[in-house]
Amino acid sequence: MKSIKILDCTLRDGGCVNNFNFGIDYMKQILHSLEAAGVEYIECGYIDEKNGTETGRTQYCSEEAIRDHFLTEKKPGVTYLAMIDYGKYDVNNLPQRTEKDIDGIRLCFHKKDRHNMVEKAKIIMEKGYKVYIQPMIVMRYTDQELLELIQEVNQELPDAEAFYIVDSFGEMRANDMDRLINLVDHNLIPTMTLGFHSHNNLQLSYSNAITFIDFHTERARMADVSIMGMGKGAGNLNTELFAEHLNLYFEKQYHIQPLLEVIDTVINQIHSEFYWGYSVEYYLSSINHCTPSYAGHFFKKHMLSIDQVSDLLKMLPEEKKLSFDKAFADQLYLEYNEKKQYDDSETLKVLQESMKGKKVLLTAPGKHLLDADEQIRKMLDDAEVVSVALNYYKAYNTDYVLATKQEIYESAVADHKNIIVTSNVSQNTSEHIQVINYKEWIKVDEGVNDSAIVIMLNLLKALQVKEVYLAGFDGFSANINENYVDKALRRPVSDEQAKERNESIKKFINGMKNAMEIHFMTESMYNKD
Repeated sequence: MKSIKILDCTLRDGGCVNNFNFGIDYMKQILHSLEAAGVEYIECGYIDEKNGTETGRTQYCSEEAIRDHFLTEKKPGVTYLAMIDYGKYDVNNLPQRTEKDIDGIRLCFHKKDRHNMVEKAKIIMEKGYKVYIQPMIVMRYTDQELLELIQEVNQELPDAEAFYIVDSFGEMRANDMDRLINLVDHNLIPTMTLGFHSHNNLQLSYSNAITFIDFHTERARMADVSIMGMGKGAGNLNTELFAEHLNLYFEKQYHIQPLLEVIDTVINQIHSEFYWGYSVEYYLSSINHCTPSYAGHFFKKHMLSIDQVSDLLKMLPEEKKLSFDKAFADQLYLEYNEKKQYDDSETLKVLQESMKGKKVLLTAPGKHLLDADEQIRKMLDDAEVVSVALNYYKAYNTDYVLATKQEIYESAVADHKNIIVTSNVSQNTSEHIQVINYKEWIKVDEGVNDSAIVIMLNLLKALQVKEVYLAGFDGFSANINENYVDKALRRPVSDEQAKERNESIKKFINGMKNAMEIHFMTESMYNKD
């Protein structure tokens, strides 16, 4: 059995977690820990002309940026690489390689570009770099298509260093591994290394990697890893775990301690701010054979149950599954709810009669809700005030509960509440249940927003309500302990997501101030300059 080596992609695939913003200090610490551990291949990041920068990030604008600002010293025996995503960098701009430059390029490409990539690979090699062939989402290839690609690589790129099996969506099982390893190993020229890159959406990266290295072959192999599994979505195969396995069973001599130290000093700090690892959205993405970006996008809406997200993923056409298309996702979401249109003209008459000439109190489950407890209770007793609880009614007995989520609706029905429910959740009416047309009330200037506050204020504007009081509308923080008055409501949210939500809702509320007076009764990010 020939050698088995590891390629660490923390600085590249791990960069998908934090938008490659490691900072030069963390970048250096990660690099030095991998060198000290004895990792044979280290991937420094992406080269991307459009999105890359000079320094501080592992998405570089050029190869020179790596050489001049990051990889200023190279350790003998280590092969330093960078990845180029086909179409995101003109390989003609690569400098002729010198000993100070990185050693090789990993050229990744979608199936549609598999033939065109050959000429790009040749240019890279002509400039003196080693080339590693990275066909993305290998599971989307038929056996015949993969065989044809291998034959083309054998004929046109016989001097390439490696050909990879890439599990981009983390969907491979043991039978898939057996089939693909056999197919590639038996047809790829024997001098070329076989590589494996995995994602952990189904928590199978480790077991699939074991299958990969236990396969009997005389061919050299390399497996991609990242420290603590840091990588896009559910992450990758853990460097520290796999290195230990190779030490135990393949007589390797990786030093684990430097990896544990950098986890303690660097990776844990990043993990506390940016999440990666198993989640339901990544599981659903894998079983539906699509990029996790769709599931993440639908889950962000907060109004969809897991089964609804699953339904949406099943509706994706094959040609859209490979790359995320936000516009298409939003259109699919609207079409999904088109089937739940509802004529709410009678509902509007009922609500208008109920709220005519009155002030409206809206409560939400923000952490500061109870700060105005005394004032809220006085308003609840005021006959000139109509109160509506938005998706949370445990704190106060309001006149209505707005239910935009299935679980809230079912709970409110069981508790015999007066309910305003969006038509995508239910269209069952009764004396105590008023249905409003979901699609109509999510409209905002820039498109749609299905936040409960957007739906409610749009509705109140149509009902000609002139004075609205808000309590418990705190806004969002990445610290989930800061968001809700009830801990059971906690949901993870990134800094980026929190900022985006806060800004969009603040803008919407400010726009509504032309139609009604809006008073904040409790502290809110939506009311700060």
